[in-house]
Amino acid sequence: MAKPGKKGFSRLFDALGYSWLGYKAGFKNEAAFREELFVGIILLPVAIIFSESNIELALLLGSLFLVLMVELLNSGIEAIVDRVSDEHHELSGRAKDLGAAAVMTSLINVIVIWAIIFVPKIGS
Repeated sequence: MAKPGKKGFSRLFDALGYSWLGYKAGFKNEAAFREELFVGIILLPVAIIFSESNIELALLLGSLFLVLMVELLNSGIEAIVDRVSDEHHELSGRAKDLGAAAVMTSLINVIVIWAIIFVPKIGS
């Protein structure tokens, strides 16, 4: 059964507000998010200037956005684990390690996509 509450544009505006709060929390509390955002801002014009098609641009930018998305999810996992307990527990450690692995995988994805697109351009 659906939760009762706002509908339509009212719900949309609330969702946008919650999203903005999430961005602010990520920026304020997560150094990794700030660093990845900074690198993304630097790479954004590189992608726009040097991509030769809309598909290349979508892949380059999508890979950067994916890192930020995964980092925000990882930060959420860490926050809830820390909220539950500050004592070490195997499952808590596993949850945090899996989140970190997801972030690393998204970073490897950036490297692979950017290399596939740019190494041939550099070589020619």
